[in-house]
Amino acid sequence: MDKRIIAPIIVTVILVAYFLFWLLGCYIMPGMPVAVKLIGGLIPISLIGVAVFILGERIKEIRSGEEDDLSQY
Repeated sequence: MDKRIIAPIIVTVILVAYFLFWLLGCYIMPGMPVAVKLIGGLIPISLIGVAVFILGERIKEIRSGEEDDLSQY
C-alpha cells in the first residue's frame, strides 16, 4: 500500500467513527421524538456516505499520479 493513501484512510476512519457515535447517540436518547431521531440519524448516515465517496476519489487521484489537486486550477 502506498504511504500517501494511509493518511486519507485514517482521517476517514476517524470521521466515520465520530459519525457512528453521533448516530448511536441519536437513538439511545430517551424521550426524543421519532422525527428528531430520524433527522438526527439521516445526517450522520449521509455524511458517512460522503466521506467514503471522497476517500475513493482521493485514492483514485493518488493512484493516477495526480498528487496536487491545485494543479487543476
